Amino acid sequence: MKKKLTSAISILLAVLFTASALPGCSSDTFSGGAGRQEAVSSPADTASPPSDTAALPDGSAPLRIYFLDVGQGDCTILTQGDSAMLIDAGDNDKGTAVQSYLEYLGIEELDYAVLTHPDADHIGGADVVLYKFDCDTILMPDAQTDTRTYDDVIQAMNAKGESAVHPAPGDVYEFGDACFTILAPVDDYDDNNNNSIVLRLDHGDNSFLFTGDAENQAEEDILSTQADVDADVLKVGHHGSSTSTSDAFLAAVSPDYAVISCGEDNKYGHPHAETLNRLRENGITVYRTDEQGTIVAESDGQDITWSSAPSDSWQSGEPSGGGQAVSDGASSGSQTSSGGSDTAAPPEQTGDVYILNTNTMKFHKPDCSSAGDISEQNRETSGKSREELIAEGYDPCGRCNR
Repeated sequence: MKKKLTSAISILLAVLFTASALPGCSSDTFSGGAGRQEAVSSPADTASPPSDTAALPDGSAPLRIYFLDVGQGDCTILTQGDSAMLIDAGDNDKGTAVQSYLEYLGIEELDYAVLTHPDADHIGGADVVLYKFDCDTILMPDAQTDTRTYDDVIQAMNAKGESAVHPAPGDVYEFGDACFTILAPVDDYDDNNNNSIVLRLDHGDNSFLFTGDAENQAEEDILSTQADVDADVLKVGHHGSSTSTSDAFLAAVSPDYAVISCGEDNKYGHPHAETLNRLRENGITVYRTDEQGTIVAESDGQDITWSSAPSDSWQSGEPSGGGQAVSDGASSGSQTSSGGSDTAAPPEQTGDVYILNTNTMKFHKPDCSSAGDISEQNRETSGKSREELIAEGYDPCGRCNR
């Protein structure tokens, strides 16, 4: 398990370790930001540039990444030797399923739990996991939300005497014979999605980029730091929404493979045709949990193997004719219906109906997942128009009111 390196000797050893055993996670990965004490190293610890071949110790165990099928949500388990890490934990009803999968893998405790941002479909099951498993380090963005789901996670941590670390861009953490570098959030944002923790994990010559629900603004800000985002595998942002995976970001990452986590026939239409177009036009091999269930990638430090054949349907999840196969050479977004919105068109109503959060002063459509997480004391139903609510000082939800 990890130890906090606080003495001058420990810091020196960490730098030497990063420069030799973990060359892919040197300070050269990132050009801005100051690190935190919890990380093995930070941009201030100047290590040697990574070599072309990042050698692993003899007999090193493979890195295995399990992209769990948790429906419309996100959950990834990573193992390398005796080290184990969780990135997100699915929605509120998935905690027991995630617990069972961890037990199936023989995991008794976690080195890391990375909760990328406080949306229910990413942290909903985390309270169960954190209560059942000891965890050395819990990483969360410095962003709170007034929901029962978020409070459940905090209460689970409190019950175990644990607290979250808010990592900074450039922080480097060791993970067995692998390591990962924090790339985002670069700034403080008004919406949860762009506050997502983004990290690049390096294992030998192989690299994996996990982006949470980071959208175009966060992607642009990451690129502005000149961080090294190049990766073999891209965990596609925001379940394949058209609001993520911009042309510039995809070009910078230049992945060979992409993994999309989304639920079959989800109400948001994920993955969007615009995103699938970009991936196909760039010759990227795609894996999808809505089509293939749980997907396992294994890295030996040089090659990556997969548990199943890739998706070849190129079917978007958008309703009303937007779900047809994406054609070769289609221009970006040409198959996107409903203007690329994250939600399907709501049923016809006789008037406007919105769910208000009187604490955060945001309003949501009734079928928005965030609306279900509003505590009763802060929840109101309004028949006022969008314009009237904005005039009263409310802001539209960034997910369902685009």
